[in-house]
Order: sequence, then structure tokens, then C-alpha cells
Amino acid sequence: MKDVKVQDAIAGSWVDIYAPIKMRPYLRLSRLDRPVGAWLLFLPCVFGAILAAASSNASFYQLAHVIIVCALGSWLMRGAGCTWNDIVDRKIDAQVERTKSRPIPSGQVSVRSALIWMFIQMAIAAVGLLTFDISVIFLTLSALMIVAAYPFAKRFTNWPQLVLGLCFNWGVLTAWMQITGEISIAALALYIAMIFWTLFYDTIYAYQDVEDDAFIGVKSSARALGDHPKRVLAIFLTISFGLSLFAVVNSLGVSLPLIYIGLAIFFAALAVQLFYLDTKNGQMCLKIFRQNVTAGRICAGLWFIAYLIS
Repeated sequence: MKDVKVQDAIAGSWVDIYAPIKMRPYLRLSRLDRPVGAWLLFLPCVFGAILAAASSNASFYQLAHVIIVCALGSWLMRGAGCTWNDIVDRKIDAQVERTKSRPIPSGQVSVRSALIWMFIQMAIAAVGLLTFDISVIFLTLSALMIVAAYPFAKRFTNWPQLVLGLCFNWGVLTAWMQITGEISIAALALYIAMIFWTLFYDTIYAYQDVEDDAFIGVKSSARALGDHPKRVLAIFLTISFGLSLFAVVNSLGVSLPLIYIGLAIFFAALAVQLFYLDTKNGQMCLKIFRQNVTAGRICAGLWFIAYLIS
């Protein structure tokens, strides 16, 4: 069993240090040595759950139930989605410097084993999902079609990041419907706002591979925007902020000022990221991508405090 670390993983992760050697390729396949993606999947769920709970006077138990199930689902389904992505992209990954060390192209995990691992993760995630209302279960499962299509998007469109945003932020709708029993205009506004956030951070992430992508013919928003993306990225941020603000105002009015403070801090941090962005510096792009989690955690923490004191 080869123990090959993935190139862009966080140095000294728990997978590299504590996980059994035989399990390391599978845990890396699920990106458990790179938790940023799981956080970016989980945070929209938290935003949706807290805003829905605050606007409907839901109990702490209801909110905690949704957040716990979404946390479990985010880590497991992100792992399953990454596994599926690597199965589909194994030939492309073998040609890209940053991804050729991933478990499948490096020969650590076979396609058959990866498929089995993917279904194991999905089965465990289903246990938590089954505690939700039946209508919410069907709503959540409907996103699987988008998840399955995502790895193919880069072959046909310059905006695979948009497809990622559609499935990555579905948790907003799931959390909102579980807590309130409906999908309101505020929920839809927040969902679309989070999609534009995904377009922002994942376009920055895509700039790491822009040269390799051009060489092998893979499409991305980074390739579409070229060397001067800041104006378009600023538009993404503006739309995301405007729709997020609309969602908060529509659901809460002028109450809970800490929600507004958290939102302002969140988007101010993203604006600072954009100001310092150098798309030709791959390490900077990765650093800024990861900083989105810190900004999101701060916002989510302030929102949670606002809910507790309301």
C-alpha cells in the first residue's frame, strides 16, 4: 500500500499522522485531509438554519437537530461527492500537476473500491437524513442529480462553478424547509446569494489550474474571465451581499442587529480578499480560498449568538 500525500493538502493533517495507513487513501479521496470544502458545504446550511429559526421562533432543539444532521451530511456527502468527482476525472487528474497525486490517478485506490467507498459514505449520511420530514428528504435527494452531473460540467461549459454552486448550497433550502415547513422568498434569496459566494471563491480556487486546464481543454470560470477577473468577482460579491441582505430583511425586519453586523463583517472580509488577490500566484489563490471558511465561521458564530439572545 503506497502512502502518497496529495499535493495541495494541509501539511500535517490528522490523516497523515493518526489514520491507519490502509485507510489514508480513502480518507484523502474524501478530502478529510482538506476540510475546507466540507466547511464551505456546511456553512450555508448553518446560515439557512439560523435565519429560518430566528424568523420562525423555532426551538433550540429544532435548530440543533438540523445543524447536527447537516454537519454529518456535509462531511459525508462532500466525501462521497469528491469520490465521485475523482472517479469521473481520473484521466484528467493524471494530467494536472496539482491533482496527479490524488488516490485514484496515483494508483492507490481502484475505481471499484472508490465506488464502494462512495456508497458507504452515502449510506451513513442517509441515517441522519431519515430523521427529517419526508418532504425534506425528497427535496434533499433531488439535489443528487446536480451532484452527479457536476464532474461533467467542465467538459461542456465555462461555468462549472455555477453547477457546483447549485448543489453545494442546497443545504440552505433543506435546513429552511425542515425548520419552517416551507421554502420562502427569503430562503430562495439566501440560496442564490450563496451560489454567487461559491462563484466567487471557487473561481479564485480554479486559477491554480488555469494553465493545465487550458492545455488539456478543461473549461472553468477562471479561464472564461482571463487575467482580469476582479471586476466580475466584485459583481459576484455585490449580488451575494444584496441577496443576503434581502433575505435577512425579509425574514427579520430590523430586529437582531447582530445578524446585520455578522453579514457586514463577512462581506467586508471577502472584499479584502478580492483587493489582495493575485490570480497568477497559485499559493495566494489557495490561501484566499481557505480564508472564506474563517469569514464564514465568524458570521455563523455571530448569527448563532444573535439567535440565542433573541
